[in-house]
Amino acid sequence: MSLFQPLPNYQVSSRDKTLDLSQPRIMGILNVTPDSFSDGGQFNAVDKAVAHCQQMINEGATIIDIGGESTRPNAQTVATDDEIQRVVPVVRAIRQHCGDAIWLSIDTSSPEVMQAAFNEGADIWNDVRALKRTGAAELAAKLDIPVMLMHMRGEPTTMNDLAQYDDVIDEVRTELLDRINEVVSIGVKRNNIIIDPGFGFAKNYKHHCALLSQLSSLQTLGLPMMFGISRKRFLAEVLTKSGAEAVSTTQAVERDSVGTAAGLFALQQGASIIRTHNVAMMQQAVALWSQLSAYRC
Repeated sequence: MSLFQPLPNYQVSSRDKTLDLSQPRIMGILNVTPDSFSDGGQFNAVDKAVAHCQQMINEGATIIDIGGESTRPNAQTVATDDEIQRVVPVVRAIRQHCGDAIWLSIDTSSPEVMQAAFNEGADIWNDVRALKRTGAAELAAKLDIPVMLMHMRGEPTTMNDLAQYDDVIDEVRTELLDRINEVVSIGVKRNNIIIDPGFGFAKNYKHHCALLSQLSSLQTLGLPMMFGISRKRFLAEVLTKSGAEAVSTTQAVERDSVGTAAGLFALQQGASIIRTHNVAMMQQAVALWSQLSAYRC
């Protein structure tokens, strides 16, 4: 069997655009927050956010994921109006300066934020709470856009206490399937759902190892997968356990190499979208993976 298996033949649609997910897609992270764990405060100003967006597009991003509320463990709740004020001007400015071709994803659980961002040209709803807030699933059905449903238990303030599984692979798959069925019953189109296993949310080191080594098991859900592990604590734990003194203690921005390696493992197991802070590094890895996948003796 070839080491490089083709990605499943999925696609999602938004407005008059279709995104082919049978080839790897890179989602660049654009946090417009003061408190995100690795880049909080760097892109709060609209001009800086647009410049960083353009840089990520130039580096190979197909999707830009814009977030106005940190969901790191124990993060503070952000008022809806504040989140809108952070996100909407950035969406508007990106559309004006970068055009309509780039896909804009909104990392929010708030229906009000998503509606406001959609009105300015957002394409995708990326929700760590999997559309569980009141009215979220109904709005997703109404907007008829792709939605990313992430696996998490509890809230960012409680999720670490809920990282208890008998079989993390089976339970993540079952809980995702239950949520998929729930939102479909409300009117969300199944062929516009993207799943996210939720690395960094209600999972410990062993759970992450199991998920990353058996990610292909989630292909039984028959939906495209987004993989997001960029700069997260699990990667720091991996480096600490490596025994190499020079990398045993790292800041978040120093974990991009190991995060890129994890992204390749995810591609190898069928993930279509890799969410990352370092688009350029991930693009280099994807270029190699894609060309070796296409190579035939």
